[in-house]
Amino acid sequence: MDVNVQQVRGNWTLGYSLDKHALSSTPIGENEYGHMQFNTVRSPVGEALFQLKYRSDYSQVSLIANQMARSLTGRFTDISFVIPMPPSKQRQRQPVVEIVKEYARIAGLTYYDNFLIKTVVTSAMKDIALREDKIHALVNAFKINDFLPGGKFNVLLIDDLFDTGSSLEAATQVLKSSAKIGNVYVATVTRKR
Repeated sequence: MDVNVQQVRGNWTLGYSLDKHALSSTPIGENEYGHMQFNTVRSPVGEALFQLKYRSDYSQVSLIANQMARSLTGRFTDISFVIPMPPSKQRQRQPVVEIVKEYARIAGLTYYDNFLIKTVVTSAMKDIALREDKIHALVNAFKINDFLPGGKFNVLLIDDLFDTGSSLEAATQVLKSSAKIGNVYVATVTRKR
């Protein structure tokens, strides 16, 4: 799969995204309910993520995780463990968790699914106007479940989609509040811009 890896910037040490999610989106008219419909052309990894998240095609997990391993291995140094971004929508099977588990297996890294947890339900981020308000709301929603022994650990936080970065910034802020966390690295499957 061809990807266009790009650095994503924030309060983390270093971050990368595999590719844009959508390459173009053209309105094609309203459906029978009056909702505008679009013809969306996605990048190959964007299409794989779309099929996984919105069509429950879990065969895409291996494809995405393998591409992350091929494209991102070597860009981060001394990773102690990998964690998923806590999901915002409850699903029986979480796409980002599945991707991170498979990536950790392929890369030979330790995986924790319960180190960073979301303790409260937040409003939809699209409904909060100011970026600072989004980050504040999310910082108060995350908590570290600290079961690490003494020492400093570098963590790779993986999310599916990078939009404004406010969720990742809030998670990074919470992770950095722990004396046991050294570098926080970020990787996302796709990005909006």
